[in-house]
Amino acid sequence: MARFTANFIVSAALSAAAVLMLINLPVAPAAAQSCLPNNNGTELANSVGACPRPGPTGAGSSGASIGDLGNQRFNQMVTNQVLGTVLLGVNEQVNCSDCVSAFGSAGSFSAGIHGRKELTDNLSLLAGIAYTQYSEGGYSVTSAPIGAFALRYDFTDWGASRPFFDIGAILTPFEKVRYSRGYVTSLGAVALDSQTDASNYGAYGRAGWISRLSPRDEVAASVEVWQLWQRVNGYSDPAAAFNPFDASIATGTDRTNLVKLGGQWTHLFGSSVEGNINGGWVQSFATHSGIVASVTGDGNVVPTIGNQGWFEYGGRLGFRLAKGWVADLFVNGTIGPQPVGNTIHGGVGLRINY
Repeated sequence: MARFTANFIVSAALSAAAVLMLINLPVAPAAAQSCLPNNNGTELANSVGACPRPGPTGAGSSGASIGDLGNQRFNQMVTNQVLGTVLLGVNEQVNCSDCVSAFGSAGSFSAGIHGRKELTDNLSLLAGIAYTQYSEGGYSVTSAPIGAFALRYDFTDWGASRPFFDIGAILTPFEKVRYSRGYVTSLGAVALDSQTDASNYGAYGRAGWISRLSPRDEVAASVEVWQLWQRVNGYSDPAAAFNPFDASIATGTDRTNLVKLGGQWTHLFGSSVEGNINGGWVQSFATHSGIVASVTGDGNVVPTIGNQGWFEYGGRLGFRLAKGWVADLFVNGTIGPQPVGNTIHGGVGLRINY
């Protein structure tokens, strides 16, 4: 009996001591989701569930690629306008006889016909149509019929020095376009090409002064105001093995306005060679990008394009082959910072004066 009592007292004492130790232990918060590396260097959770792996970085680069799409579409508007002015006789003198010219060009592939018709002693119709393909700065217009027309009122009854006025439009209703988008992530680079349809339109007014310095020389100075707008159908990034920041571009309309201060000089060398140079400074204003891109990880991205300035130039050499027949070599382009950049379009033409 005495031995049982002693064992009971020892057991009770040990139990009490253990309870006191547990009461005094500090309580640490649970770390159910903390991650510790295992021997292989991977991460495992201390309890149910594995630690999520971080996704690739590159959202900033992806957002910048949407801004680059805005630059591509601005360049597309300007290039379409430059090509359209060829159909309106930008490389020819302000006042001349009725003519029709067939032409082809490279730099941007283009083939078409344009001309002018005197309606009265003061009023002339300028018009042309062409098929064109061009690419610049990441985009390609693979198919685009383009047309242009204008009315020119020349105050011929004022004499050798007089004002003139133009009003007209450029129409490109059906374009097949391919845009490129590229960005860099922590897991590598992504390059994408998307296809869609677009249309371009422009309207302008021009006021100028022409002077016939001699039977061989004509000079003119003018100011032009343009409004351009471009409708691009919506599209999404093509399927790709790796595109963590995929984007969908909504249908939208780009718009800009241009002011051009320009001049030109036409001269007859000898009796059979005509020369023309023309150029001017162009300033854009009130530009609006129609891009609204929904990008995974970025949300909606809407690029902005500030006002741009650049120089447009052109020139022509005409060789009189026979009475009324002229073979032309011509060039047109732009000089300036991106997104307009430095471009050149050259070609040949055969003109008939009548």
